[in-house]
Amino acid sequence: MSPIDFVLLGASVFAALYWLGALLCVDLFSRRRPTPPRSSPPVSMLKPLRGDDGHLYENLRSFCEQDYPRFEVIFGVQSFDDPAVAVVDRLIREFPHLALRLVVDERAIGTNRKASNLANLVRQAKHDTFILADGDMRVDPAYIRAVVASLEERTVGLVTCLYCGVARRGIASQLNAMFINEWFLPGALVGARIERLCHAFGATIACRRDTLHAIGGFDAVANHLADDYMLGWLASRRGLRVALAPYLVENVVAERDLRSLFFHELRWARTLRTVRPVSYFCSLFTYGIPVSLIWAGVGTAGRMALFAAGIHVGLRCLGRALLYRSLNRRVPWSKTWLVPVRDTASFVLGVFSFFGHTVRWHDEPFRVRRDGRLEHLAAAPIDGHPSHPAGLAPITPKSEDPA
Repeated sequence: MSPIDFVLLGASVFAALYWLGALLCVDLFSRRRPTPPRSSPPVSMLKPLRGDDGHLYENLRSFCEQDYPRFEVIFGVQSFDDPAVAVVDRLIREFPHLALRLVVDERAIGTNRKASNLANLVRQAKHDTFILADGDMRVDPAYIRAVVASLEERTVGLVTCLYCGVARRGIASQLNAMFINEWFLPGALVGARIERLCHAFGATIACRRDTLHAIGGFDAVANHLADDYMLGWLASRRGLRVALAPYLVENVVAERDLRSLFFHELRWARTLRTVRPVSYFCSLFTYGIPVSLIWAGVGTAGRMALFAAGIHVGLRCLGRALLYRSLNRRVPWSKTWLVPVRDTASFVLGVFSFFGHTVRWHDEPFRVRRDGRLEHLAAAPIDGHPSHPAGLAPITPKSEDPA
């Protein structure tokens, strides 16, 4: 065996050990159960929205059907023409007894439109406990209780949740859900075991008003690509703990096509590469199938490399079945043939992410600076005071948000 054979053999063994460790982490996480909160503080749920992928109504409705005594849901868009407006209007009519509100405000405080949307929403929030969640997430009625219980300790600054992918249609959605369930979720749990959790996930971020004020509010992340990551990092830097709630949110995946999937995952990859470059680079060696195929192509121990590739295929196929069962999910046996395709595509995309600094977000082009800040490549400067359609104005009060 040549030196390159020994290096790639080591990488192949590392990938197998990592996958076994990741499965153990998933199993341990699945055994955790949410504890009921000792108190039930009133909660303001903030839902920044943009567009309707065909599943928005069901997603948002799940946040309205909460088994919790007092909460409000504030939905936000930045345009009256946004398709999400009709969905929110339908929910407001359907749940007249709930405190549901729609905020339409074009005010932009930075290049990250989601952060601007949240900054507009928080000015409307009546309560001092916030829960933020993206529009493509879906939950069950126990969601608020599970999140609030993890926020009760005063040393906890932020609570966040992991999520699993639920594909709705097409091969692109299936591939995206596989990435979430079989790489992102186990990887995040391994990371939380190895080191202290210092970042948050967009599936859910919960915090108190005073914590948000202490870290600078959404203005502090208004120009960052990884706004959710940065909120956790800022809280952690102030000595507050970021807690991972024992609750799994559903991410309803509805990718339009393979092209949109490519740009979506490239944005994820370059986000991770920017905020955690060393660990993201090391994560490329956890893909045992493409690593073994590279070994077979460039090494001298071809038979051993192909045998390793076969071992990795078997390990991944068996392991994913155990993973889905640990999460109480149906095992998608019919998509097993996609495992080598998914892993190889993720590896190639990960390598490609290091060659360039541009991303597309909602079909808008941005450049990501080395510090993680976004620069818009096509739009006019944001002045923070856009005009509104004739006869219409945002239903946001003029008073400034204390956060």
